[in-house]
Amino acid sequence: MKYLIAGLGNFGEQYANTRHNIGFMVLDTLAGVSNISFEDRRYGFVTNYRYRSRTCVLLKPTTYMNLSGRAVNYWLQKEKIPLENLFVIVDDLALPFGTVRIRARGGDGGHNGLYNISQVLGTQAYARLRFGIGGDYGSGDQVGYVLGELSPEEKQVLPERIDRVVDSVRSFVTVGIERTMNLYNNK
Repeated sequence: MKYLIAGLGNFGEQYANTRHNIGFMVLDTLAGVSNISFEDRRYGFVTNYRYRSRTCVLLKPTTYMNLSGRAVNYWLQKEKIPLENLFVIVDDLALPFGTVRIRARGGDGGHNGLYNISQVLGTQAYARLRFGIGGDYGSGDQVGYVLGELSPEEKQVLPERIDRVVDSVRSFVTVGIERTMNLYNNK
């Protein structure tokens, strides 16, 4: 079986440690512990990850967040991956920092990356994981907050939370979305 795991973010050194790049951070962690590296390919940085006889195409789109659908659609088609084997990882302002919410389908919740993916694919019926980044910003400073550096407190708890998300990716490809939601959604 083949899966597409898309971790959303913005490429470039200036975005590397920002809240908006949680999806990239998760895939970088997974690749690091698996001793694999990404290649600069069409519409993204891509690598193959093998886990329990499953092949996962890990994708960090280089289309920027708001055009992530182009990259996701391209790699789904190129690798002939069915929509039910797509798992998208994004940041979420509406959830407290480190909170994980996994869904089999749903709206974009105001997230431009999810919105674009749904528009390009023509459906909202794909699995997604929302990683809470909190909403501790002043009026009108949403962009500055999501593109801002993590606080020292956030940096301290981030590795453990990302490890949990990495485990949820492995769960998704082995036991499916329903069991993964039961196991990894914060109560």
